[in-house]
Order: sequence, then C-alpha cells, then structure tokens
Amino acid sequence: MIENQKIRPAQVVGPLGEPLTVDSLPPPETTRWVVRRKAEVVAAVNGGLLTISEVCERYGLTLEEFASWQRAIDRSGMPGLRVTRIQHYRDLYERQQKY
Repeated sequence: MIENQKIRPAQVVGPLGEPLTVDSLPPPETTRWVVRRKAEVVAAVNGGLLTISEVCERYGLTLEEFASWQRAIDRSGMPGLRVTRIQHYRDLYERQQKY
C-alpha cells in the first residue's frame, strides 16, 4: 500500500527573488528579527518549505506572532513588517476597509 506523504520542495523563492532552502533560512537562535528575516520565514511557510508549527518551534515564536507577520505581508508587503511602521500600516488598512 502506498502512503500519502507530503512532498516538500528543496527550495522556494524568497521575498527578494532569491532561492531559499532550509539551510539558508535564519539560524534557529535568531533573536533580532529584521524585515528580510521575517519575510524569508513567511516565504518558507507559504512555499511549503516548513510548516507553521515547525517555524514556531524552530524560532521560539508564538502562533500569533507568526500570523501577524503573514498579515503584515499580505496587507502591506515587506514594508509592513517594519516595527516602527506597524501602527501606520494598521491605521491605513483599517481606513481602507471602511470604504
């Protein structure tokens, strides 16, 4: 009997168009999350390189924190991941939803 196993890609396209592999992702001990690193992790999940639970375990993230990165990228792209701009983009998104 053949078992259905999820086939994972060896690499996915990163946020800047470069190929991403598990080895090229930020190291598990990363504590300083710049925009590019966040975007790479989100791209890895979106491309099927890692699952959300694997990312949360690997980087010590909460599901809510990772989900906020995904929402920020969906709404505003990479600039939405900037910590200093979160409130600006949140307000902009809420205004767009009203109209």
